[in-house]
Amino acid sequence: MKVTADYLVCEANGVCVGLAPDVFDLDDDDNLTILVEDVPPGLEDKVRHAVRSCPKAALSTE
Repeated sequence: MKVTADYLVCEANGVCVGLAPDVFDLDDDDNLTILVEDVPPGLEDKVRHAVRSCPKAALSTE
């Protein structure tokens, strides 16, 4: 699974960071960083939850 973000839509609310901190992070300027684009199987459920929970629908998986 791959995870991507639409950085123009993302408001850096940090919901994804709270749900999957091994995959998402906010830098010092509150910009979203995807730490692991190719999500390992053990984190897929957390990432799916983060994608569904994004308040701006800025995340997607393929």
